[in-house]
Amino acid sequence: MAKEPVRVLVTGAAGQIGYALVPMIARGIMLGADQPVILHMLDIPPAAEALNGVKMELIDAAFPLLKGVVATTDAVEGCTGVNVAVMVGGFPRKEGMERKDVMSKNVSIYKSQAAALEKHAAPNCKVLVVANPANTNALILKEFAPSIPEKNITCLTRLDHNRALGQISERLSVPVSDVKNVIIWGNHSSTQYPDVNHAKVQTSSGEKPVRELVKNDEWLNGEFITTVQQRGAAIIKARKLSSALSAASSACDHIRDWVLGTPEGTFVSMGVYSDGSYNVPAGLIYSFPVTCRNGEWSIVQGLPIDEVSRKKMDLTAEELKEEKDLAYSCLS
Repeated sequence: MAKEPVRVLVTGAAGQIGYALVPMIARGIMLGADQPVILHMLDIPPAAEALNGVKMELIDAAFPLLKGVVATTDAVEGCTGVNVAVMVGGFPRKEGMERKDVMSKNVSIYKSQAAALEKHAAPNCKVLVVANPANTNALILKEFAPSIPEKNITCLTRLDHNRALGQISERLSVPVSDVKNVIIWGNHSSTQYPDVNHAKVQTSSGEKPVRELVKNDEWLNGEFITTVQQRGAAIIKARKLSSALSAASSACDHIRDWVLGTPEGTFVSMGVYSDGSYNVPAGLIYSFPVTCRNGEWSIVQGLPIDEVSRKKMDLTAEELKEEKDLAYSCLS
């Protein structure tokens, strides 16, 4: 029996990340090689013509799994019946803009998109927020889509997680597929904490801790962390555009693991609603190590946290509390 198509919404679909993401979804990279999809692409009216161009290209690519394309500037049409929503659209910070200005623009965008998802998405719709400030945008969306379970609203820190895997793989000259269990704690910002204390590498003599193999704590506690934290800025400097391909690929990884499950013994990083685990204040969307089974994520419990890690985890939580307060002040 052929599977029923899954409806996947991508907002900001005419933008750079959207353009990289929609063919990946249509190819089965997000939901599996046997899962038909109907793509819902939503963007703002000034992007309508470009969006139509993307739709033409999707049709021209003749993807076997793609069973339909909805390209629209109407949030209700875009959100109707969707099972997965990837929220890429947002207001980017422009030169000379204050944080509060960016926050108030995004608060109003996410408030209205939340309302459309709340009323029109399929029950149990899974939401991934990519647009920055991703954690706080996800929190606003949660606030204004109360019937979507809080466990179904997540934000993207898999990009940072994959960047951390990539740095370790390069440093040790091993395939990236042999590295696992790095953790991104906290905010998708330069305060995030990329933690290798629980990370392992598959070697010919079994799994070995990353710290033992790298044998350079100065690099792991210094340059490694800042490289991962500031990788986005480095890519903008090199490309003159922000990271799109890697963001799209990691969004696929995030949803695929969430829906299809994480491999045994492997955990990944997801920005999820804090329940107070690891003394992270409840009520923030914070990046934790998680495992996924049967379409549900669970925070990995009981990992030992040293004093250095504790400080870094608290620092990024503090920033998230400030962002949350700023976002709520934009609402009033």
